[in-house]
Amino acid sequence: MATTLHYLGPKGSFTHQAAMEASRLIDGAGECVAEPNVTAIFDAVRNHEGWGVIAWENNVEGYVVPNLDALIDADDIAGFARVGMAITFDALVRPDHTTLTTICAHPHGLAQCAGFIAEQGLTARPTASNAAACRDIADDQIALAPSMCAELYGLDTLASGVQDFAGGRTEFLVLAPRDDVRRQLDAIRTEDDRDFESIVAFILLNTGPGVLANLLDVLRYAGLNMTSFISRPIKGNDGTYSFIATFDAAPWQPQFKAALSQVLAHGDWVKTLAVYPRRERPNPPVSAWMLPQGGVHLDETTTNRTDDQETDRELLWK
Repeated sequence: MATTLHYLGPKGSFTHQAAMEASRLIDGAGECVAEPNVTAIFDAVRNHEGWGVIAWENNVEGYVVPNLDALIDADDIAGFARVGMAITFDALVRPDHTTLTTICAHPHGLAQCAGFIAEQGLTARPTASNAAACRDIADDQIALAPSMCAELYGLDTLASGVQDFAGGRTEFLVLAPRDDVRRQLDAIRTEDDRDFESIVAFILLNTGPGVLANLLDVLRYAGLNMTSFISRPIKGNDGTYSFIATFDAAPWQPQFKAALSQVLAHGDWVKTLAVYPRRERPNPPVSAWMLPQGGVHLDETTTNRTDDQETDRELLWK
């Protein structure tokens, strides 16, 4: 019997689209079921009512922090697949709309369309999802959502592609109880020789100078390629953090297993949040035009300067 996929609804959300793609790609995945919020998704997975699909990381706004925190805290849940979706937003209105006063979307959607919102000069109002903004739209509101929502909810398109950045993309994780995750990964490893990525959370219980550097040294000496590293506060505890890292490796690989064992031997806390087949991803050079304004960048034109130029450069560091 196929396993249901629980996603943040209603129909037409980006997570719905990711769930449909996951249902197509993953053996054993079946019907997509809408849930009113992320808590309900985690509850469904925890209660063995199916698998879950959550937004994980956007290449414009970064990690979806509430979902990240929920997975860190979740008992007996992990990710085993990752699905990427291109993200574009249309501005949708009711056919009988009146004077428009408000723009509604998920907080990430509002952030990704900040230029359009400022141009319209309207009030931004967050909603549970972009599709929910369409479902509940009032006659004085604009909803920012995928184009498919226009037909789903009988709306007109005021403007297309109103996001600030072209090439926006969100990565979604497919979640399951940990026993299901092990079975899924074992089946993948048996079928073909694939590379994997892992997302691991660390909490350093031994505090003091250099403890984070020591952790990074363990991972570096193991030859692990870390592609992401962030921190999250441990809620309600000043100055305490969890650290979340993504690696091009799987916990059963000898060098990774040895590194995690060494971290545990130091008395620190470790939790594997997800393991999934490695994605093909671009690896372009970071050229000067991609860098933020300000700061200092040394290249061939800045390595041989006069004394006055050196003084000017030093001032940039202060």
